[in-house]
Amino acid sequence: MSVPIMLIAIFAPYSVTLDFTSNNCILGLSPMDDITDYPFRVICKEFGADILYTEFIAAEGINHNAFKGKRKMLFTDEMRPIGIQIFGADKNELLKCLAVVERAEPDFIDLNWGCPVRKVADKGAGSGMLKDTHKLLEITESIVRQSHFPVTVKTRIGFDKENICIETLAQQLQDVGVAMLAIHGRTRSQMYTGQANWSIIGAVKKNTNIRIPIYGNGDIDSPNKALQAKQLYDVDGILIGRAAIGNPWIFEQTKRLMNGLPERSISIRERVDICRRHLQMSIDFFGEHTGLIVMKRHYASYFKSLPNFKQFRTPLFNNSSRDQVYDILNQITDYYSPNDF
Repeated sequence: MSVPIMLIAIFAPYSVTLDFTSNNCILGLSPMDDITDYPFRVICKEFGADILYTEFIAAEGINHNAFKGKRKMLFTDEMRPIGIQIFGADKNELLKCLAVVERAEPDFIDLNWGCPVRKVADKGAGSGMLKDTHKLLEITESIVRQSHFPVTVKTRIGFDKENICIETLAQQLQDVGVAMLAIHGRTRSQMYTGQANWSIIGAVKKNTNIRIPIYGNGDIDSPNKALQAKQLYDVDGILIGRAAIGNPWIFEQTKRLMNGLPERSISIRERVDICRRHLQMSIDFFGEHTGLIVMKRHYASYFKSLPNFKQFRTPLFNNSSRDQVYDILNQITDYYSPNDF
């Protein structure tokens, strides 16, 4: 599918009646900077992701009309329901950017109070806001009051192990009007190390005072883990992040498992075909130079665990033209398809 950036309408007609709950567990693509871009969201949606987010966008960038911020907000009706995720530490900047975000007419606006990256958290944004939950709640309430769209929050269980606050914070966020809360089961200090604490996510969900939907996130790297998380903690939704990179079919496989259907294996040929299509969409969207660079974040995951793949890995990362990469993808198909597994 060709997606020339100048032709994509950002002002899509708002047409979805949003419900964050379902009889079945909702599966969403967790927002990841430089990963959950327009082309990748298209593919994950086709493989069954129920809910999508944009990459997180700095409020200041939106207010300064930054091109990258506007590009991150692009979506089509086929991606709905979708939320535009924003971040920042300044209430005035966040409130100011709402007018631009709302003109894009997402299904919801998500506040990122969870990003652990130093350049974000050290400025008091993302998970840095967990050091000052009074300010976090004040900003969240102000945004809820001003927004014409549902406001959701994605955050972590606390700033560090001495300050795990999510059980109290969840009820406070509900009280200021948040429509849904997604919890990553790590502290900011953990970054992405150690294990996500799903017991705390489960405790929030089981709190009888909590009425808003609770989504869980962290370490869901297989359909079996998603099913276990649903069965053990009864969350309303599960967000899958890093495990979807190069593996967008994880949503389809998880749904099949949850619905008692047999697993559908993904052949090497299908992997290559999906990767090739992903590459073409990235080139169409970003242009050839940037599109090829963006795809380097995905190649290793698309072909993870294939034996003798080293002979293809280096050329994939080093070649700088579309035709060269297509040729390597064809070589991968020819090499593995006779004994596809």
